[in-house]
Amino acid sequence: MNLKERFETVLRASRTLVHSDDNRINEILLALADKTVEKTNFILAENNKDISRMQSSDPKYDRLLLTKERIANIASDIRNVATLPSPLGKTIETTTRPNGIELLKISVPFGVIGIIYEARPNVTFDVFSLCLKSGNACILKGSTDAYHSNLAIISIIHEILDNFNMDKAVATLLPPEREATEALINAVGYVDLIIPRGSQGLINFVRNNSKVPIIETGAGICHTYFHKAGDKEKGAAIINNAKTRRVSVCNALDCLVIDKERVTDLPYLCYKLSESNVIIYADPTSYNALKGHYPEQLLKEADEHCFGTEFLDYKMAVKTVGNIYEAIEHITRYSSKHSEAIISEDTAALAIFEKSIDAACVYSNVSTAFTDGAQFGLGAEIGISTQKLHARGPMALEELTTYKWLIHGNGQIRTQ
Repeated sequence: MNLKERFETVLRASRTLVHSDDNRINEILLALADKTVEKTNFILAENNKDISRMQSSDPKYDRLLLTKERIANIASDIRNVATLPSPLGKTIETTTRPNGIELLKISVPFGVIGIIYEARPNVTFDVFSLCLKSGNACILKGSTDAYHSNLAIISIIHEILDNFNMDKAVATLLPPEREATEALINAVGYVDLIIPRGSQGLINFVRNNSKVPIIETGAGICHTYFHKAGDKEKGAAIINNAKTRRVSVCNALDCLVIDKERVTDLPYLCYKLSESNVIIYADPTSYNALKGHYPEQLLKEADEHCFGTEFLDYKMAVKTVGNIYEAIEHITRYSSKHSEAIISEDTAALAIFEKSIDAACVYSNVSTAFTDGAQFGLGAEIGISTQKLHARGPMALEELTTYKWLIHGNGQIRTQ
C-alpha cells in the first residue's frame, strides 16, 4: 500500500470515530494502559535496540530512553485521559434568531491529525490516547532513532484496537524515512492538521513546507528572572529544579537572568547546579561573581551564541541586567515564547512581568518544569503550542477539537 492509499484508509477510519461511544473509548484506553504495563519488558527490549545506536552524550538520548518507571507513568497518563470528560459535542454557544432559527456552536474533532516527531517514543502513546479520546484518527511519523520503539508501541495499540473490533487505521505509523514526512505535509484533503514535535530545524522545515495547516509546538528556550526582590531560598530551589529535573525536555531552564543588585547571591543560587555538573556560560558580571565560588571547570565565559540557545543538556547561560525592564527586553529578544519565569516577592514586579512577557506560560515563583499537560490537570498533552492561533500552551483534549454550527428551524426561508 503506497502512502496515498494509507492516507485514504486513515480518512475512512476517521469517519467511523464520530459514532464511537465515549464509554467504549475509555475501555480501550484502560485496556491499553494495562497492556502497556504487561508488555514492559517487550517495549524495553525494543527500545534498547534504538538506545544502543545512540551515544549517551547525545541530547536526544534521554528523550529516547524508556524505563520501567517511565512506562508506568505513560500508562498512568493513559488512565488519566480515560477519566476525563469527552471534549466532543459540547455546546459552546447557542442563540435563537428573531425568525425562530436556533443556532448551536458545538465542539467536533478535526478528523485526521498528523504528528511528526523525533526521538520521543512516549509521544506515540500520548498522541494516540489524546486523539482517540477527542475523536481524531492519527498519523504518526516518528524518526529513525526511535524506529524499533515505535514499532513495538504501535503493535500494542493495534492489538488492543483489534480486541475491540476497531479499525486499526485510526492509529497509523508511517515509515521513518524523510519521504514519508514530505508526503504527509502535502496530504491536502486527507489530513486536517499537522503538529511537529522536535528540534527547531524540524519545526522550521514543517512550517516552511507544509501545505496542510500546522500548529507549532516550538522549541523551549526558557528563562528565569531573579528580580532584586527575589527570595534566594525559593530561587535556588526553583533554578535547580528547572535546570536539572530533566535537561532534555522543552521546559528545562536555559538562561538565568539576574538583577545586578543581587548578583552577589549568584553563588548561592547556583551552588546546587554544581552537584549535577551543570556548565554555566556567564556574562562578565556574572562570571566575576561566580569565579572562585563555582567549580572552575564548569564555569565558562558566555558569548552571544549562548543566549537564545536551547541546550537540552547540563548547560545554562547567565545574564546580568540592570532592572526588570532590561530583563523583559532580554527575554523578549531570545524567547521562543514557551515558558518564562520570574522570582520576586514584589507584587508590582510580578504584575509587570506577567503583562509584558509574551509566552504561552508565564510563571511567578514557580519552576518552568510544570509546563506539562498532566501537571496542568489535562491528562497528557500532544505538545506545547508556542503560537497564538487556535491553541497556546499544553495542547490536550479541548485543543484537539474545532467546532461547527448546527442550525435548527421549522421551514424558514430567506427573503432578502
